[in-house]
Amino acid sequence: MSYESTAEPIKLGYLFDFRLPDGYPEEARLDLVRPFELVFRQGLERRMIDRPVQIVFREVEGLPKGTIKAVIDAYGELVEEGCLAVFGPAITDNCVPTREAIDERFHVPAISVTGSEEWLGEWTFSLSMGSMTDEPIFWADLLVRGGHMEVGALIEQSLVGESYIRNFRRAAASRGVRIAVEEWIPQTTQDITPQVRSLQEAKVSAFVHCGFGFGLLNVNRVLGELGWDPPRFLGTAFQNAWIHQMVWDAILGWTGLDQYDESNPVGQHFLDEYEEAYARRPEYCVPVVNRDVATVLLHAFADAHPLTPRGVKEALERVKMLPAASGAPGTRLSFGNWTRRGWVGAGYLVARQLDAEFGKARLVGRFGQE
Repeated sequence: MSYESTAEPIKLGYLFDFRLPDGYPEEARLDLVRPFELVFRQGLERRMIDRPVQIVFREVEGLPKGTIKAVIDAYGELVEEGCLAVFGPAITDNCVPTREAIDERFHVPAISVTGSEEWLGEWTFSLSMGSMTDEPIFWADLLVRGGHMEVGALIEQSLVGESYIRNFRRAAASRGVRIAVEEWIPQTTQDITPQVRSLQEAKVSAFVHCGFGFGLLNVNRVLGELGWDPPRFLGTAFQNAWIHQMVWDAILGWTGLDQYDESNPVGQHFLDEYEEAYARRPEYCVPVVNRDVATVLLHAFADAHPLTPRGVKEALERVKMLPAASGAPGTRLSFGNWTRRGWVGAGYLVARQLDAEFGKARLVGRFGQE
């Protein structure tokens, strides 16, 4: 009798809480999952884990366009399928109520890229693609560096917008920046001509956008109609530019916060491996961010004893100081018993601007550097 057998795969849920638009490039869609496949395959080849990892993907329309019920129901489906951990949801308005359901009902660990600290809890970890507390400090730094001491703000009417502006007021005051005018805008794409005109009439030298990003899609059009082209700043909504040419055009001319830094040797080595495996080199935030998520999960799966949701949660808490592919050189990944934010060091965020050619962007600043 042989005791050799093929082990059941580890199941990882991937909860994508907004539906990508029609015509979204297939290669870009594959960039979501391929970093996980590559990292987990390498882990299997290096015998870090003794079984493959199966990614169970769910794509639903959560807030702001859909419903929170769709997100929580999808999380429950992933739990029922036997997922030991879930990557997602990602949007702050979905994350906070989903965390409550995870704590009360599901007890399966989740990692999110949300920037909200209200997501953090016993079962919920963050590799945040930005932070609603950190990003406003970076905006203030960039504004002072550019000599912009009297500014405006466009604020989406949402939990994200409220969190951003609350922290930006504090950051601006600490740097001597005056917010001369605040204008609230819808969190979905609507006409916001009066609000942008109000900023112009206030004669601010620059302005910031506070929100997830759908609310800014008409700003550049309105600026063109007004013949006004001031410096303008946004947070990690900048990363939405890679979704579609329409979004790219809407963010062109802005300075935004990002997590792709071409000088990070860990990230470039990963893209070397990615290019060798898939004949494609995607030089933007998603592949390196997802590589970092996959890396901490690989280490947790390898160290989970027993291989259960609670075992994975406790193993995530033992992940310490792994080199990160995203952010500036030297960024690390580290969790702890009540350390739920995993990127360590201010350099996990950098400032970038888009080039006119879709898919190309350039580094314009690192946090804390003059």
